[in-house]
Amino acid sequence: MEFLYDMGLFVAQAITLVAAILIVVGGIFALGQRQKAEHEGHIEIRDLNEKYRQIDETIRHVVTDESAFKAERKAQKKEDKAKAKAAKKRRKHADSEPADDRKRLFILNFDGDIKASAVDNLREEISAVLPQVRENDGVLVRLESPGGMVHSYGLAASQLQRITDAGAHLTVAVDKVAASGGYMMACVANHIISAPFAVIGSIGVLAQLPNFHRLLKKHDIDFELLTAGEYKRTLTIFGENTDKGREKFTEELEKTHLLFKQFVGQHRPDVVIDEVATGEVWYGQQAIDNNLVDSLQTSDSFVQEHLKDWNVYEVKFVHKKHWQEKLGLAAEGAIERSLLKLWQRGQSRTHL
Repeated sequence: MEFLYDMGLFVAQAITLVAAILIVVGGIFALGQRQKAEHEGHIEIRDLNEKYRQIDETIRHVVTDESAFKAERKAQKKEDKAKAKAAKKRRKHADSEPADDRKRLFILNFDGDIKASAVDNLREEISAVLPQVRENDGVLVRLESPGGMVHSYGLAASQLQRITDAGAHLTVAVDKVAASGGYMMACVANHIISAPFAVIGSIGVLAQLPNFHRLLKKHDIDFELLTAGEYKRTLTIFGENTDKGREKFTEELEKTHLLFKQFVGQHRPDVVIDEVATGEVWYGQQAIDNNLVDSLQTSDSFVQEHLKDWNVYEVKFVHKKHWQEKLGLAAEGAIERSLLKLWQRGQSRTHL
């Protein structure tokens, strides 16, 4: 009987698992079929000064004597009250003067993929921040990207260009990697900081594709590709590629590389472009030696430096999740719970 019970439980869980997978696949299919209309969403802003003040207070509460901690809190409250009173007085006597004259730093994050998909969020965040930027304020973009499509990263770089065109000081921080299109974005900044072993570059262009012509020919399968225009298609996946087509394709790559080099040279005039645009990658100090970045520093260190005298805000655009996405997340949770139960039951059997 116990064997039948276990078998029935296993079958029920297996059915649940298969159903959940089907739901996920259906949700993904529905997402793929949905028209890519403008996403609904909202801007979230986090006050990092307040975040780290609370963290600091929590730690001091643990490591400081209780009486000393209370005295510190009392003094801090008195100081905050005095600042609020002074700000109110300034507003009363000079309406044109802002209540808080501290400079502000707005932090944006860009986590790039081959299609630079994060540019959709980036454009919304920049549009939200730019009207709020005052003179002497700054924008920090924490950028991570292995590079990708030329047109996608060209658009992403143009979005960052909006910040500098508006007169705001833009700093780009690279903690891990800003390769190819990622560096195309970074070089737009007024100042680039890099972690010591972050990967910078390469300033190069890459294209690759498989060709199945010989496989199709072996199985007597014909492939027809009809074009109007001599160079409408230079290389194909299924057709027979020619030396002329390869030559033209390489020529197009060289033209793209030249545009890339000109773009970097325009924004980083101290770079000896022909020495660094070889397709090589550079680590932190090497990148400084080649004027590809301006200083060695992590984004965390940069933010900590500004917390004392600046108001620091992290800005994030959050897409509204559609029902298909919510369904997919729910199914994913169900799958995880089913697998966990199976594993736990197996563990209990092992230890009996």
